This record gives sequence, C-alpha cells and structure tokens, in this order.
Amino acid sequence: MSLVAAAVCPHPPLLLPEVAGAAAGELDDLRAACDAAVARLLDARPEQLLLIGSGPRTTRFNPADHGSLRPYGVDRYVRLWKVNCAGGPHLPLSLTIGAWLVGRSGTGLPRFAHSVAADATPDECDRLGAELADAVAGRRTALLVLGDGSACRGQKAPGYDDPRAQPYDDGVAVALAGVDTAALRGLDPGISAQLRVAGRAPWQVLAGAVRAAGGDWRGELTHHTAPYGVAYLVATWGRA
Repeated sequence: MSLVAAAVCPHPPLLLPEVAGAAAGELDDLRAACDAAVARLLDARPEQLLLIGSGPRTTRFNPADHGSLRPYGVDRYVRLWKVNCAGGPHLPLSLTIGAWLVGRSGTGLPRFAHSVAADATPDECDRLGAELADAVAGRRTALLVLGDGSACRGQKAPGYDDPRAQPYDDGVAVALAGVDTAALRGLDPGISAQLRVAGRAPWQVLAGAVRAAGGDWRGELTHHTAPYGVAYLVATWGRA
C-alpha cells in the first residue's frame, strides 16, 4: 500500500493571518477545516507527504525550496521542508500555502512537492497522477492537494459573476465527497479556465493517482464556502 490518504485544501494567501491582517477572523472556519484535514492525513500514519498544486509548469521541487509571500504584502518565505541544504524561491502560491499548512501542523515527516501546469490536459494530469503513485510505491504516502474552486461567485468576485460557477463548484463538492474520480477527470479545462478555477488540474492529478493506486476509498467534504466570490473546498479521502 503506497497511497494511504489524501486531503484537498484551497490556497488563498489570506489563510495566513499576517496576510489577512484585520480580516484574519473571517477565515477562521476555513483555517480550522484545513488544519483538521492535515491532521487526518497524519492520522493515517504516512511515512511521507506529497504536496500537489498548480503552477506555471509541471515541475518537481527540491525539499529545501521555498515560496515568497512578498507579492501579498508580507516579507516572509515559507520553506517546503529541509533547512540544511540549498534551495530557491521556486514554489508557486499553491505549494507555498500547502507548505505553510503542513508546517503549521508541527509534523517532522519528510515532504515533497510537485506542481502541475494550470493548463495541463486531463490526460496529462491522469498520467502525472499515475506516475506519482508509482514513484511512491512501497512507502506510505499521504497527498495534500491544493486548489481553489471558481472565482466567479457574485458581482464582487475576482472574475465577476457567472451563473455557471455555483453548479460547477457544487459538482466538484459532490465528486470530492464521493471519491468520484471519473467526475473529476471529466472537468472541462476550457470551462474551468473561464471560471478561473485553480484546482482543476491538481484535482485531476489526485484522481489519476488514486485510480492508479487502486483499492476502495471513502471521502468526506468538510468545508464549502465562497466568502469572497471564490469557492473554497476542503475534503479528505481515506482507505475504506
């Protein structure tokens, strides 16, 4: 058994209280849901963690690489894992927030990260998921998958209002709750891009990895809100 658990979390920079400032309390529930999802991963007793998030290109990162929060007004770097070897400021936002969530848990487990190109096709995501599942074979591994839903939920949303956004997010929520890998695999890249969905490709990598790993899985959706017109979904998957 290689893959033992997975969790899906969003990656808004506002998750970090120092970025959110006075508005930090508005995301307390989301922050708590993400913390609980990471705790569920650790409850599965993995030997290592693998973070998956979208980025400009599909890349594997060095355990000492880090991400910067300077674009969001905070002079802070978030390291993926190791501090005793060379790394660079290479992590995209998704993996920077993921690294922060894992670091917040206090775990000392080894952790690795892989980005998937935001415009990767479903076939490419499926292949990457299978490759990652094969690469971790033999070691108990938990996946932390980072991705936001649509950014078109209302007139104040970053992508303005689009009537397709809520049905899209509701469909993803059902798929995550039911470990419906076929539904995730079927998410349309074009529509996802129009709705400014950041999680489509990572979710499809997750689906490919779980299909390749095999076995029966159970899922639970623990959070689904859109406080700023962006859908934030948190879910956990475990072996049945």
